[in-house]
Amino acid sequence: MSAVSLSIPRPDCSEEEWKTRVDLAACYRLVSLFGMTDLVSNHISARIPGTEEILLNPFGWLYEEITASSLIRIDVAGNILHNPHARYSINNAGYIIHSAVHEARPDVGCVVHTHTPAGIAVSALQCGILPISQSAMRFADIAYHDYEGVVFNESEKGRLVADLGARDVMVLRNHGLLACGATVAQAFNSIYRLERVCQIQLLAQAANSPLIQPSAELVRLSNQQYAGNKSSLGLPATPLGEMEWPAMLRLLDKHNPGYEQ
Repeated sequence: MSAVSLSIPRPDCSEEEWKTRVDLAACYRLVSLFGMTDLVSNHISARIPGTEEILLNPFGWLYEEITASSLIRIDVAGNILHNPHARYSINNAGYIIHSAVHEARPDVGCVVHTHTPAGIAVSALQCGILPISQSAMRFADIAYHDYEGVVFNESEKGRLVADLGARDVMVLRNHGLLACGATVAQAFNSIYRLERVCQIQLLAQAANSPLIQPSAELVRLSNQQYAGNKSSLGLPATPLGEMEWPAMLRLLDKHNPGYEQ
C-alpha cells in the first residue's frame, strides 16, 4: 500500500471548535508520548462547546500523528458531519462508547479510553483497584462495567452509562480504562493518574508480600484533600489537570510538535 499524505487543510469552524481540536490533538499525542496506546486502536473524544457534536480520530492513524485538522466531527447519533479524509472514517466501537457518555453526561467535555497492559491486567482482577497508594485515594468512587464482548452493540450504551453514573473514571472489566472530564486537560490528567495507579498496584502485588491497607477514614481524608486541591501559594483551587496542561503542551512542543496544524 502506498503512503498516504497526512497533510489536511484546516476546517472552516468556530474558534471554540478550533481550540477544542488543538487540545484534543495534543491529548492524543500525549497519550502516545506516555505509552498508553494500542497501535491504531482506542479513542479520545471531545465535545464541541455549545453543541451535541463530538470530535473523534480517523481510525487507522497513530495517536502520534493526530492533528487538529485531521479530527472527524460527528453527532451523538453517529452521523459524520465533517470528514477531511478519503480513506479513513471512525471506528464503530469507539463511537458507541464515547457517544454514550457524551449523550448521557452534558458535563463531560472529553472521554479517554485506553487498552494498556497495566489497565487491562487490573481490569481482570476481581479486587479491582485497591486504595493502597496516595494516587489511588484520589479516586474514591470508581465505576466498573462488565465485559460484553467488543462494543459493537448499541444496546450496551445504556448499561455502560448506568454503570458510570456521575463518576469520572471507570474500569471496563477484561477490557481497559475510561476517564472523562469537563475539559481535555482534566480528562488527560485522570487517565494518566489512573494508569499510574494500576502500574503501582501491580508492582505491589507482584512483590508477594502483605499489602498495607489504609483505613477507610484515611482514604476519605486523602480524597477530600485531592478534591480541595488548595494551592500552596494561596491561589484559588483549580480542577485537577488544568494547572498541568500548559506544561504538558510545552513538553509536547519539545518532543512531538505539529499537533496544532
